[in-house]
Amino acid sequence: MTGPRSCTRAGLVALTLLRLTLASGILLAPRSFFDLAWVNMNMAYNEHLLLDFGAMNLALALVLGTAARTMEPRLLRTALQGALLFWAAHFVIHLRYLHAMTASNTALLMTALAINVVLPGALLTLLWRTSSAAKQPDPSPTRARGAPNGS
Repeated sequence: MTGPRSCTRAGLVALTLLRLTLASGILLAPRSFFDLAWVNMNMAYNEHLLLDFGAMNLALALVLGTAARTMEPRLLRTALQGALLFWAAHFVIHLRYLHAMTASNTALLMTALAINVVLPGALLTLLWRTSSAAKQPDPSPTRARGAPNGS
């Protein structure tokens, strides 16, 4: 049975793998990553900045992966909020540079960025709903064993 806990873990694992893939590509071949049209956007190459971005994604993968492994509520929220904050800001920043790209590259980039915003947002919503439901009192209290039924 697939419940909120397994969905949360699967989403965190997916986010971790996305971060590891991105970080590996940047750290191992920064120039190749930069040469992608939706990365360079006709700007000057800056290896230092790219390597910093790769390292940041590696660090975020560690936090997301640890949250997936431990499923500790505070770490889950913090990891997902951090991912959501970064990728939402990154999405908005890229909106400023769409004029430098073809329509197909724009669609590809904004879809990829949107996934990185929607997934942590959806997982945070799932956590919030699950946590809210757990705090709700049982609407149909059960009688204690042997207690009169009120008739």
